[in-house]
Amino acid sequence: EGRLIRVHGGAMPVSPATQDFTARRSVANDSKRSVAAKAASLVESGQTVFIDGGTTSLALCQSIPEGLRAQVITHAPTVAVALNDHPGIDVLLIGGRIYPHSVVTVGAVALEQIDGMRADVFFLGVSGIDAKAGLTTGDAEEAAMKRAFLQRAAETYVLASSEKIGTTARFRVAPLIDVTAAICDDSADAEQLRLLAKAGLAIVAA
Repeated sequence: EGRLIRVHGGAMPVSPATQDFTARRSVANDSKRSVAAKAASLVESGQTVFIDGGTTSLALCQSIPEGLRAQVITHAPTVAVALNDHPGIDVLLIGGRIYPHSVVTVGAVALEQIDGMRADVFFLGVSGIDAKAGLTTGDAEEAAMKRAFLQRAAETYVLASSEKIGTTARFRVAPLIDVTAAICDDSADAEQLRLLAKAGLAIVAA
């Protein structure tokens, strides 16, 4: 029925975040807004920021205050358009092949463009966050793009809306210890958060 993913030793629940982009826009919206507002508060004027694709990233764009001045680098056309009218944000859009599920660019062309870039902070979107599986997403090329951004950012925060906690997708992005922290709101499952913290993931409360 598509509700489980086979893993070594058993199976794990599939993340709701593996649905297509349009369907995800109606999932856990209150949690996404809380996480996005906290993420926006972490951005300082003058910084260079990587913003991943996804519906929580769109909520982040809507939470950035008008007075903030920063450069945003993204491979998500939806993020670029959402920030286009922001008076203080300089947007650089990474080109490449469009991956329709997340409406982001992927592939060799996109990876080559990222190669020479650096950022103060990266806001990472994933499909699943699990104490054993780590940070996962549904596509291998998309996972490679996320790793490329992560490796070129001084700090990385996972946009961890509640529907992603304790679930997994097919392709690993990174271990939990490779990121600065995950931003979670109070609707996230407390036991799952305890397991994530025990596995080495720092939690920032939204």
